[in-house]
Amino acid sequence: MENFLTDNEDILFHLEHLDLDRIIHFKEENFSQAKQYAHAPKDAQDARDSYRMVLSIIGEIGGEYMAPNAPAVDEAGPTLANNQVTLHPATKKAVDMLAQADMMGFCIPRQYGGLNMPTTILSIAAEILARADASFLNFGLQQDIAETINKFASEEQKQAYLPKLCSGEWDSSMILTEPDAGSDLQAVNLKAVQGTDGIWYLNGVKRFITNGCGTIGLVLARSEEKGKGARGLSFFIYRRDDKMIIRRLEHKLGIHGSPTCELQFNRAPAELLGERQRGLTKYTLWLMNNARLGVAAQAVGIAEAAWREADLYAAKRIQFGAPVRELPPVFEMLTEMKVAVEAGRSLLYETSRFVDLKEVLEDYSDQHPEEKGDIIEEKKKYAKLAGFFTPMVKAFATEMANKVAYDAIQIHGGTGYMKEFNAERHYRDARITNIYEGTTQLQVVAAIGPVTSGVAQMILDEYDKAGYSHSPKLLGKIREARAFFDEALEHAKKYEGHQQFLTYHSRRLVEMATDLVISYLLMRDGNHSERKQKVAAIFIAKMPSRVKANRDFIMSENGTLLKNYEAVINTAGN
Repeated sequence: MENFLTDNEDILFHLEHLDLDRIIHFKEENFSQAKQYAHAPKDAQDARDSYRMVLSIIGEIGGEYMAPNAPAVDEAGPTLANNQVTLHPATKKAVDMLAQADMMGFCIPRQYGGLNMPTTILSIAAEILARADASFLNFGLQQDIAETINKFASEEQKQAYLPKLCSGEWDSSMILTEPDAGSDLQAVNLKAVQGTDGIWYLNGVKRFITNGCGTIGLVLARSEEKGKGARGLSFFIYRRDDKMIIRRLEHKLGIHGSPTCELQFNRAPAELLGERQRGLTKYTLWLMNNARLGVAAQAVGIAEAAWREADLYAAKRIQFGAPVRELPPVFEMLTEMKVAVEAGRSLLYETSRFVDLKEVLEDYSDQHPEEKGDIIEEKKKYAKLAGFFTPMVKAFATEMANKVAYDAIQIHGGTGYMKEFNAERHYRDARITNIYEGTTQLQVVAAIGPVTSGVAQMILDEYDKAGYSHSPKLLGKIREARAFFDEALEHAKKYEGHQQFLTYHSRRLVEMATDLVISYLLMRDGNHSERKQKVAAIFIAKMPSRVKANRDFIMSENGTLLKNYEAVINTAGN
């Protein structure tokens, strides 16, 4: 039987070696929940066994059912008639299978019918399902919406919504984007007006809404008549009724199985979530960071699928009397694709671990306000690391997935361009990942602050102090590249008119930091595996030259593009 967990040795490697014990203790309240819930783990090993069992169920559903049906889902997609969206039957059945297996409340506390899983395990599950069918966003999306309600809603709202989301009876959507407010959510204009009856009513249009047909929506709307920008926005829970019209389903390049809707609200009743005027600055920001991590997991899953298709084809395709997999130009591509996927996975799981630590420490400090000292300092530390790593992994994993999917078609040659092969679908599906939930350019904007403020240097120093006795020469290469990075960063920060210069070079600086972080993570993986030492060696072989090239450009370049771009792009007729 096909199982997308058990056939993936790299995921199994990480499950064995991930440092989750502290997270488990916090999540399980030192295993006191075992006294109240029959399926709650009794110790850390019991929790790990439970995680693997759950992921194996997801791996079986993905491998046995979803992946074989993904081409048909891609071909037909969902339909819209009489203001109702009908999912492809295979998509609907996959949702039902996961609901029947009690997977839809993956990270939600048990008291509401959830499984109480850590974010790290959710990232693995999302990756597995994305490998099976990248358009299957209902699973990860359900977690983001439910977790936001769990984090910020009133207890009455939690009791009303979470059990039905956990059971799979209700599905959900994140309703943020508008025709004139894409990435710039401060420009949102959908109105929320409180009636004399105390109920809030929504009026306006939202566009590009994934699963906008969902029963429950979290809606960003302008609640303050005089409030401009972010401070005029609040967050609302909307339950689907006839006051919202689905105007159309978007016709997209990829992820065809996912309904992307344009919505029109006509005095649709909604409930305020949390406090007024915190919709963007607090709730949407938290939700989008979760979603960005989910997209990174989706990207790793797509890349894994694309690499496997390419490797399988290269092993079977005979040219010049041998499988093309044996030709150096091809096996070099395949090897670098595989290394890139594993690099993205290591970064994804490390980011997820930091997010878990941030969340459990926040929850603990909220429940124990009397505790000071180390808990408070750790909470601040992991909040900074989560804030740095989340945009970093979103940028790296999604760009990596696009490159791996591109190379997969190249290895297939002309056949990869044909719809009979999965390679072209993976290529189309990958393309959205570095666009939605914030483009790569916006991830760089989010990550450059931690780079310039010292957060990147803090974690690099921490990684450097760990033991890597297996590869001292590789460690020396990383340290050499680190010196290049530090030099370039100091130069950019001190450059005359430095802010624009720093902004111009921010992507290069973030990519340098990412290269260094991944190098240390792969070295750490190498402490547990000789094969992983070889993966690290291949990644690090080219890494210093990339970092040095960026350093050389930043150090020697005097803003040529900044001085000349207007003359180049402002051509006659524009």
